[in-house]
Amino acid sequence: MMKILIKDIFKKLGIQVKKFSGSDIGRRILLMKKNDINKIIDIGANIGQYALEVRRDGFKGGIVSFEPLAEAFSKLKDYAKNDKNWQVYNCALGNEDGHTFINVAGNSVSSSINNMQDTHLKAAPDSAYTGKEEISINKLDTVFGNFYSEDDRIMLKIDTQGFEKNIIDGAEKFLEKVILLQLEMSLIPLYENEMLFTDMIEYLKQRNFQIVSLENGFFNSQSGQLFQVDGIFINKNNYSSLR
Repeated sequence: MMKILIKDIFKKLGIQVKKFSGSDIGRRILLMKKNDINKIIDIGANIGQYALEVRRDGFKGGIVSFEPLAEAFSKLKDYAKNDKNWQVYNCALGNEDGHTFINVAGNSVSSSINNMQDTHLKAAPDSAYTGKEEISINKLDTVFGNFYSEDDRIMLKIDTQGFEKNIIDGAEKFLEKVILLQLEMSLIPLYENEMLFTDMIEYLKQRNFQIVSLENGFFNSQSGQLFQVDGIFINKNNYSSLR
């Protein structure tokens, strides 16, 4: 029943379901299996696309999703309600505890606490901001005790439209518990104050994370220029996937 539901949701979202052998997703699944990942922390969940994808590909462990936007969270909560291993939280994560404002994008997925650059807007006009929404925000180091257990082998996924560094800055203690880290990175500036690809790789290297895989992301459909990639990093204290 769950497989049928997931396929139906992806069809409505306009996402084509394909076998993952040999693909970007295939490498990700292999890395997860090789490192015995049993819990995913999904930051910037939107309506749950990433969680539904990993469920479709056979992941049966725990998922903890964070989404600050009220409308997206309502759909996320609805999708997660019949999955006993899927927790959802209606807040943003960053380098502070309190409240802030998020820019709401017309396409929802491009919403960000940071302001959008013209390059992004010209490539995806439907991503234009339509308003602001007040949201709660927490540091991962403040909240991880609510869902973390000592036997967890964590994969941390962050997709927050230029706000990734802020989240890592607020997760110094939690990063020590992370085995794999999947992170969206821009090759050119798309949001104000974001850390770009090469700087992020060096920043994470200083925190003991080595890049092991790349997945293509947002690109300009008119020019073919790639704007964003997802990097997967491994905590260098764990070398099981590199042996």
